Amino acid sequence: MDFSPLTDAMASKSYDKIADICDQLMLQVAADGVAFEDEWPYAIHLLGHLYVNDSNSARFLWKSIPSAIKENQPQVVAAWKIGQRLWTRDYAGVYEAIRGFEWSQEAQPLVAAFSEIYTKRMFQLLLSAYSTISIEDTALFLGMNEDDAKNYVQQQGWLEDPASRMLTVKKQPIVTEQKLDPSKLQRLTEYVFHLEH
Repeated sequence: MDFSPLTDAMASKSYDKIADICDQLMLQVAADGVAFEDEWPYAIHLLGHLYVNDSNSARFLWKSIPSAIKENQPQVVAAWKIGQRLWTRDYAGVYEAIRGFEWSQEAQPLVAAFSEIYTKRMFQLLLSAYSTISIEDTALFLGMNEDDAKNYVQQQGWLEDPASRMLTVKKQPIVTEQKLDPSKLQRLTEYVFHLEH
């Protein structure tokens, strides 16, 4: 079985392509009738789906994994534990699942990249959902200790009220780009011309 596209994607840190590559390889070997279950990189495949925020595909992949693999490969179970936490929206539990397992050398860069992108997603969630939030809750959502969380958000312009231990969320300015449609401009010109004459 040729895993070179997957190996290349991992080496180039193209983590957003891993799930698609694995899906295509799995379809290819299944169509060829090759027994692949024992050597399939299920943990990497699951993590690839989680990296692109596709919990549904990760869930269906988990259901298709043979029981023997689940019993004999603890890293596959650990990857799914992250998926379970995402599925139930246990935001702090995601970080616990990441830190609660000794990842293989192959999976470690992908897990670290997922953790980083997940923190950014959580920050965006906080940004859109809150105007003020406690330092404690912020730390929980970002998977950090309180000092690190406070420093992280203060770098984004958030303000701290030391007395109440609350953070004031600094909303990002919404930039809307208007594209000028030449046909609309032409109709507007004709309309104005018609009004003037």
